[in-house]
Amino acid sequence: MPGRNVSGAEFHRFFTGGPLVGNRADDGRWDAATVTRRRSLYEVISRKSTLAILACGLLALVAAGCGSSSDSGGSSSSSGPITGAGSTFVAPLMSKWQSDYSSKTGDTVTYGAIGSGGGIEQITARTVDFGASDAPLTPDQLSACKGCVQVPWSLGAVVPAYNLSGAPDNLRLTGQVLADIYLGNVTAWNDPAIAKLNPGVNLPSTKITPAYRTDGSGDTYAFTDYLSKVSPEFKSKVGVGTEVKFPAGVGGDGSDGLAAAVSKTDGAIGYLTIAYVTSNSFNYALLQNAAGNYPKASIPAINAAAATAKSVPPGGVSIVDPPASAKNAWPDSTFTYVIVPTSTGKADALKKFITYALGPGQSFAEGLGYGTLPKQVVADSKAALNKVGG
Repeated sequence: MPGRNVSGAEFHRFFTGGPLVGNRADDGRWDAATVTRRRSLYEVISRKSTLAILACGLLALVAAGCGSSSDSGGSSSSSGPITGAGSTFVAPLMSKWQSDYSSKTGDTVTYGAIGSGGGIEQITARTVDFGASDAPLTPDQLSACKGCVQVPWSLGAVVPAYNLSGAPDNLRLTGQVLADIYLGNVTAWNDPAIAKLNPGVNLPSTKITPAYRTDGSGDTYAFTDYLSKVSPEFKSKVGVGTEVKFPAGVGGDGSDGLAAAVSKTDGAIGYLTIAYVTSNSFNYALLQNAAGNYPKASIPAINAAAATAKSVPPGGVSIVDPPASAKNAWPDSTFTYVIVPTSTGKADALKKFITYALGPGQSFAEGLGYGTLPKQVVADSKAALNKVGG
């Protein structure tokens, strides 16, 4: 990309969850040069990911060595390259998996972090060997995918990150107030609904600017799933999905685009994964859970939400807004899924990699801000994976 230089170190920080560098003004916002560079980073990564997937697909047609062979006959090899695309949520963890798995097996896994919606489209079209999505497939999507299974292989938290000059970290919000912000009902940071939850805090009258993803996003699914559970008005006016029409705010493409929108706008609030919030030193709001508590979006809080999932049905399982019995659970936690065809020439290679991800690969999760898969979820995931064959 002429005129847009992105260093190898910045690529490494992006995919490993390390801090992205840049300059902040006194009010904590990123300067214009930093915002431009970080947008460029996301664009370059997205472009490289897409080109890698397209190149891999072309090689598959020529040599049947890369890309999907889901509808082909013949034996399935337990080794060889596989390709996937989808969730940006899981990208930092996937990067660790790719390098570690390759070093252990010599096999290559190519992954394009293009968003959950794109991952669902790619695996449905069989242009990749697996898709990745934070949103479980809808019945229509499952039907269109023609013989796909979705397997939970990680989990994490979606949190409301904000940029508000002079305000402390960890302001308190309820799900209802957050829904009202995204509905355009609460428009200033000193609104009585927010002030009541934060006694003693001198809140400015700054306008609230809700920020949201414009691409097909599993983060959007988890966020709207949560708000729809706590707000009947949000459910009826906006609803749940990877792409929805928000009545207020500004949009950003991808996690980096959303982060840039929050960074450059005083008074903005957006939804990002806890790993992304931490690596960028954003402030984030504490959400009241069903027990009335305000836990931090920590690994134990994510795990507490996951513990409420006793099994994983074929349609996936939601762990947002867990019951009051989960006293310390983060209320907007979510599983993220790998989607694979049950009939594919890459069956053995896929099962080998996903089994690694469900086993040794989980050792990288907590260090990157992801939760620990419950034993029963791992067992259900392996059972679903056994349906995959050549």
